[in-house]
Amino acid sequence: MDPQLIFNYFPNLTQQQQDQFIALEALYQNWNLKINVVSRKDIEELYLRHVLHSLAIAKFISFNPGAQVLDVGTGGGFPGIPLAILFPETQFTLVDAIGKKIKVVQEVVDGLGLENVTAKHQRVEEDNNQYDFVVSRAVAAMPTFMRWIKGRIKKVSEHSIKNGVLYLKGGDLGDELQDYRTVQIYSLMDYYKEDFFETKKLVYLPQKFKG
Repeated sequence: MDPQLIFNYFPNLTQQQQDQFIALEALYQNWNLKINVVSRKDIEELYLRHVLHSLAIAKFISFNPGAQVLDVGTGGGFPGIPLAILFPETQFTLVDAIGKKIKVVQEVVDGLGLENVTAKHQRVEEDNNQYDFVVSRAVAAMPTFMRWIKGRIKKVSEHSIKNGVLYLKGGDLGDELQDYRTVQIYSLMDYYKEDFFETKKLVYLPQKFKG
């Protein structure tokens, strides 16, 4: 699949960013042969199913320079790596409990020359740092996920929206999110026209703090 798909939706990329997005495919195809982190069908549609999907978060918010973002259960590096390309002055920490996945993430990060990504082989509960936003792609039901990341979100918000969770997920989210009164759910069809995104959502859960 052609990276032009990315360029159509994000027309203001620098040459370096374009080159990094182009380089993604070969890096993933190479490493996926050694350590399978992306299904064969998905690797053939990497730009649609992984890169553009990840970048839906960037249609909702622009991360500030110096902001700290945690990608939980990053797998092969999504959504963290595409977002790190798009926001080179934002710091991204990508964690996954499966070592071979983090090995691929580190190799891709090195191959792209990304200096704003830290890859960690650990469970998120073992990370004691705090972040402006926590991002993820459907690694667990929201109540479980919120338990994992308890205490990870900074209290002081410096973006146009409150600090919180940005979660990419599909399907019916009604039951899972019924206890979160402040949750906001956006259809990715608001941002993209491809049929793949018809059932895909962006869930934004602003952090609540006791006053």
